[in-house]
Amino acid sequence: MRTRNLIFFGSAMFLSALAGSLIGPRPALAVAREIIELQRDVTALLQGQKDLQTQMTQEHTVQKTLIEQSSDGVNKLNSTMSSLEKSVQDVQATSGTRLDTMSTQVQGLSDNLEEIKSRLGKLNQQLVDLQNSVQSIDARLSGGAPVTAPGNNAPGSPSPSGASSLAPSGSPGPPASADTLYSNGLRDITNGKYELARSEFQDYLRYYGDTDLASNAQFYLGEIAYSQHQYEQAVQEYDKVLNNYPRSFKLATARYKKGMALLELGQKNPGIKELRDVVKRYPGTEEERRARAKLKDMGVSVTATAAH
Repeated sequence: MRTRNLIFFGSAMFLSALAGSLIGPRPALAVAREIIELQRDVTALLQGQKDLQTQMTQEHTVQKTLIEQSSDGVNKLNSTMSSLEKSVQDVQATSGTRLDTMSTQVQGLSDNLEEIKSRLGKLNQQLVDLQNSVQSIDARLSGGAPVTAPGNNAPGSPSPSGASSLAPSGSPGPPASADTLYSNGLRDITNGKYELARSEFQDYLRYYGDTDLASNAQFYLGEIAYSQHQYEQAVQEYDKVLNNYPRSFKLATARYKKGMALLELGQKNPGIKELRDVVKRYPGTEEERRARAKLKDMGVSVTATAAH
């Protein structure tokens, strides 16, 4: 028993000595080595921090360059869009003017065609009359009767109704026939020779104001003024069509163009009223469709709403 205790005691002393040697102060060489390793770690950490800062600076520079390039691209795109928008507006304005001009030209061509048809009908009738005259002359020659040219008086006989064969010297006649004046006016307005066409249509109204085509001539005076942006004059000319020629087939077009001229003058309410009148008075016509479209573009209802 005693021997066992001595063994335990000796073991305890040995372990105590060993523990004391372990937890005791370390040698100076080991401490210096740890300090060197710590300095090395700190240096590596500082270098890593410096490298990270350099990388962040480079990335910031790249991002700044990309942002500046994107900003320049956006500014250029905005400039391009503004130019494109202005170009579209210019094209729309030009297209509107061209459409009005083309509409006038198409109407002129249509009326010119009608006039040609009318003249062909007259020539047809003249040809029939000439054939009848020839047959009458043949019949007279066969019967031995004296022959006189149709429409001519015998030598020495007075003119019909005692009229002189010469026009009075104090009253100059028209510059040309009705057909010639009207056809020339249509041709010149179609070719854009507005001043010449205006003179021809004015002469037509002066000398042939009671013919079926007088209202057309008056309408084209309005078209000429409208094409030259003389909108006040155009309104006056269109009014003459509406007031002086109640049976003219140009009434719908004259009222529509009057409304458009008023809008060009900035007279919005009178212009809208005229367009609404076109819709109400001339349903199913091209002018009614165009008036509806214009009112819709303006954001205005087709029919006037009663005030509350």
